[in-house]
Amino acid sequence: MTTYRDAGVDIDAGEETLRRIKPLVRETFTPGVAADIGAFGAFFELGAGYERPLLVSSVDGVGTKLKVAFRTGRHDTVGQDLVNHCVNDIAACGARPLFFLDYFSTGALDPQVAEDMVRGMATACKENGCALIGGETAEMPGLYAEGEYDLAGAIVGVVEKAEIVDGSAIEAGDVLLGLPSTGLHTNGYSLARAVLFAHFDVEDRPDELGGASVGEALLAVHRSYLRPIRALVEQGTARGFAHVTGGGIPGNAPRIVPEGLTFDIDYDAWERPPLFQLIQRLGKVPEDDMRRTFNLGMGLLAAVPASEADRALRMLENLRASPKRVGEIRAA
Repeated sequence: MTTYRDAGVDIDAGEETLRRIKPLVRETFTPGVAADIGAFGAFFELGAGYERPLLVSSVDGVGTKLKVAFRTGRHDTVGQDLVNHCVNDIAACGARPLFFLDYFSTGALDPQVAEDMVRGMATACKENGCALIGGETAEMPGLYAEGEYDLAGAIVGVVEKAEIVDGSAIEAGDVLLGLPSTGLHTNGYSLARAVLFAHFDVEDRPDELGGASVGEALLAVHRSYLRPIRALVEQGTARGFAHVTGGGIPGNAPRIVPEGLTFDIDYDAWERPPLFQLIQRLGKVPEDDMRRTFNLGMGLLAAVPASEADRALRMLENLRASPKRVGEIRAA
């Protein structure tokens, strides 16, 4: 006889994983959640109080940052990365997050790894006021290398139609404010790993990293910008936000700049974090490649009117968001 377990799928491990993650997921539930975990679909009640609500959605993964998680044996931070990345994408449109769903697939299910990963997602969901209401855990033997998995997620938020922030109001003369990143976030890891792991292991602590190990620096959690974004929106100063992800500033700022305009960035307006300097030095990476691959220390750009820039800076400083004036909009 050949059983499903013999073929590589452990149903008992799946049931144990569900038992472990149920309390973590329930801790994220908000008043709109209308069904418990385990149904065939996830339900969420939008509720009253909206005039012309639009749902805003996004889906993403963590990329090859997962390879660092495998190498270090730490799996909770990538769950936070996934949620925060998705939250930032819809928050940049003016939306508030409502709920999140994940997809976790692996060759051989380890309930402890799955629990750690979901714990990270639950932590980020609670911090962002977002309910983790569903997901899929798939065990697919033969598809992944031993000890490896993939992780993706989708988020849904809501914004009033009249309050959408899409960059269409941006004008020549507007100021670009930058909010610092916490590291590479979730982009550029193929290049970072190729360079750093040619010289170090994850436990090594190069002097440039100020005491942090290579693994710790690479696993720094992708920052959520929800709070400062909402503050700028409510202050009425935000004309556009660019979440600096794959493609760096050159690849993401154009997504919000209207036709006929362009942008100038002063890359000397902030001190580039040591991790990026280390990668560039060891890999002899060209400056243009650095700018198009990494956020280089600025994870979010906010376009505000020049007349409101000082007020926006003060508000962000009061939030301890450490803003910098990094550029401006001009005619193309």
